Amino acid sequence: MARFLRPLFLGTTYTRLLHLWVPTLFVSVWLFIDMSRPWVPAVLLIPLGLVPAVRRSEGVQARYMLAPDEPREGDRDAAISLAPSATWRDRLRTVLWLEVRMGLGAVTTGVTVWMPVTAIELAGAACGRPVDITLLPLSPPPWACALLVPVPLLALYGAVVGLGELVTVIARRLLGPSPAERLAALEERTEQLLERTRIARELHDSIGHALTVAVVQAGAARAAGDPAFTDRALLAIEDTGRAALEDLERVLGVLREAGRPASGRPTLSDADRLLESARGSGAKVDAEVTGALETVPGPVSREGYRILQESLTNVLRHAGSVPVRVRIAVDDGTLGLEVRNPLAAGISGPGRGSGLRGIRERAALLGGRARTGPDGGDWQVRVELPLR
Repeated sequence: MARFLRPLFLGTTYTRLLHLWVPTLFVSVWLFIDMSRPWVPAVLLIPLGLVPAVRRSEGVQARYMLAPDEPREGDRDAAISLAPSATWRDRLRTVLWLEVRMGLGAVTTGVTVWMPVTAIELAGAACGRPVDITLLPLSPPPWACALLVPVPLLALYGAVVGLGELVTVIARRLLGPSPAERLAALEERTEQLLERTRIARELHDSIGHALTVAVVQAGAARAAGDPAFTDRALLAIEDTGRAALEDLERVLGVLREAGRPASGRPTLSDADRLLESARGSGAKVDAEVTGALETVPGPVSREGYRILQESLTNVLRHAGSVPVRVRIAVDDGTLGLEVRNPLAAGISGPGRGSGLRGIRERAALLGGRARTGPDGGDWQVRVELPLR
């Protein structure tokens, strides 16, 4: 019983009823003008539905009056679109929706007017008042009229709830996102997921590198016991921490401003900063750059910088102060990046976490390839990225 009466206590039941009543206002105005041609409002809805903005207007009404609990504007899973008509198919769906809405509104108005009147007439007949034959062609006895009073009220209740559900289902079908809108929403969702992945990599590479350098420098300074070396280590930690804060601010800026360009991110032209940071941590870095780095496209150069950063971070974290050979080459439409260091005994290789996976994913997203692993007694990271 409680489940049967539940719609009586839902605000949605009454907003749907109001939504169904609205078209009858337009029809009522026309009937005051010319009652002999009641079909004119239905004809006028055809050119009205072809206006692109009408679909948005109807979507707003349907979203807030028929399905207020569904996702709102900007949510990917919204079943009712708020976009204007973009194609003729959307316009025709809007026209059909307007005609259906008007038809269901007429039915709802008839039900909500005549059912209560019928119940009142039955109650009057039960009290001995003469029966209106236009409402009750049969003349049941008073006791039968008393028993029949709840019938039109139950019919009214069922019709209001049923018509509200019906118009909501139809609205989802006719005002729902078109295939093009669904595809655009899917592409937007994919872009957002890719952006989240990129931000996670940025944080991992930048902050991980800074923390690794700080740990290595602090440990070396404590073991050395040399005030001059300690001063240099603290200076390196300060510089690395400042650079990490700048990178963190860039990443947070992307989160705060969706349209912020990526041009502020470091590129391979800033590789000297990474190399000096590694040298300051005790690694003996032998770097060689061939080709013009300024000709490397921005996306490739930025990803190359992060790959180099993660490679050097892995060396410092897992191998310590060892000789490192870095080769960066721009040639034949390809950016080549190689980082090699001696493979310490008893260590199968650095970077067993997400760092090496991130290197391979960065290369794959740009159509390149990456190889990481032991190579002739060294640990090697070799990446090739196409420039086009």
